[in-house]
Amino acid sequence: MTTFFLKNKLAILLFILTFFNALLFAFAGEKKEIEPPPTGQNKIEIKEFNFYPQTITVKSGEKITWVNRDEEPHTVVSVDQKFKKSSALDTDQEFTITAGVPGTYTYFCSVHPKMTGTIIVEK
Repeated sequence: MTTFFLKNKLAILLFILTFFNALLFAFAGEKKEIEPPPTGQNKIEIKEFNFYPQTITVKSGEKITWVNRDEEPHTVVSVDQKFKKSSALDTDQEFTITAGVPGTYTYFCSVHPKMTGTIIVEK
């Protein structure tokens, strides 16, 4: 029995590596559900390289706060410069603005430009 394992240890090792590689690819494709913030709060969580919620509707004059829940730094930058940009936010750091005039504000992360979000400001 020992000679079988010694002669075939490369085949066994390849099998084990293939198995774990398949597991990694299976889990990498899964999307985790992100818990929404409590209602009544204008909070946007930065989590798993996304802004959540991606679109938020607020009243003019209300505060909006972003909280970075990722291990990577992120920024919040208005596409049309409708609000001041944040500095790089480390894990659990927050950035708050006050919603201005009614309209649609689009924003992104300057470190990861594919991360985008929208704020709809109403009267």
